[in-house]
Amino acid sequence: MTTTFKPESQYKAFIISLVTFGLAYGLYKAIIDNYLAEIVSMTQFDRGVSEFFRELPGFMLVFVLAVLYEFSAEKIFKAGALVMLAGMLMQTLVPANRIWVTAAVFVYSLGEHMQFGMRSTLALEYSREGRGGVALGFQNSAYQFGTLAGYILVALVFWVMGRRSDLYRPVFAVSSAIIVAGMLISLKLKGQSRPDHHISRFYFRRKYFKFYMLEVFYGARKQIFFTFGPYLLVLFYGAGAMAISILFAVSAIACFVCSPLVGKIIDRFGYKIVMVMDTLILVIVCFFYGFAHHIFSMQTAFIVCCVNYVLDAVISLASMASNVYVQDLSDTPEEVKATISTGVSVNHLITILIALFGGWIWQIMGIETLFMLSAIFGLCNSAYAASIKIPDKRRA
Repeated sequence: MTTTFKPESQYKAFIISLVTFGLAYGLYKAIIDNYLAEIVSMTQFDRGVSEFFRELPGFMLVFVLAVLYEFSAEKIFKAGALVMLAGMLMQTLVPANRIWVTAAVFVYSLGEHMQFGMRSTLALEYSREGRGGVALGFQNSAYQFGTLAGYILVALVFWVMGRRSDLYRPVFAVSSAIIVAGMLISLKLKGQSRPDHHISRFYFRRKYFKFYMLEVFYGARKQIFFTFGPYLLVLFYGAGAMAISILFAVSAIACFVCSPLVGKIIDRFGYKIVMVMDTLILVIVCFFYGFAHHIFSMQTAFIVCCVNYVLDAVISLASMASNVYVQDLSDTPEEVKATISTGVSVNHLITILIALFGGWIWQIMGIETLFMLSAIFGLCNSAYAASIKIPDKRRA
């Protein structure tokens, strides 16, 4: 890291804080689905509503950053940690009913999204000239390492202690304490880095219309798996917190290993082919996720769904291809940043709607319909990707 970051920057405190916040998130993410199902008794529709409020801050981020226009990236990063702490403390202390728990989910997610917007800014600001890409890699790896450690710790706790309903709040409390530690470490970030204002405004151009549509279809299909994939395993198959934690850990490791490979495939065969072909695998994944219990025994169907969850996570890495597409269309690096940031906002707009209606579709029409809808969104994504015209500079 010494060859990547400026020696006078506070990069060490930044990286350590990322590991810490990632650890807190890993503990939280590993148990939240089981907590909502087993303790709060959320139905499929209730889970969709809670996810609507969890995704809402992602759409609100553009307005939050506009309000905090005068704040440095360091201050927003620390403010995000404070909001995260408030949300986690709420989850630890509030009654286990739908309204209070959903409010806690919203507050924590708001802080998380505030930090997410600043992580790349700080990594680039602290990096040496020409080492921005490597710095971003360190930033992402540090957070993912912490998250993976959280998954593993939860799996170990429930393996040792057994499947006990009285363990959830203590895990939330430990996560809160870890966030406090991360906040104390982040106090060492004294710089005045300016946030990237390309992520604080919408940037629409006609030539990026297909990219925006790709983000709509990708956001819709991603949200179905992200929200209802684990909840299906908990609610329908009765998976415990240990099993879900192990699944998340395996998925994270698979993505870490496969990410460079997917990048090479995009460079070798082109983003258009990758965006079209990944849907063929997706349709198979969606089919087995929705219909496995009709084909296999419940135990075998559970294993099939777990394998398909990991496959979907790996397939989702192909979304990197759309960013390469934007790079080919753009005229400047600033235009790339602004367009991708707008794509994130478009993505969140559709995800909050899918989260809200996905639970209703599951409850009224069945899980089979929900995951077939995911496959349809994937096919629409491929149809749009197939219509893309490769820019002349890419063909050259």
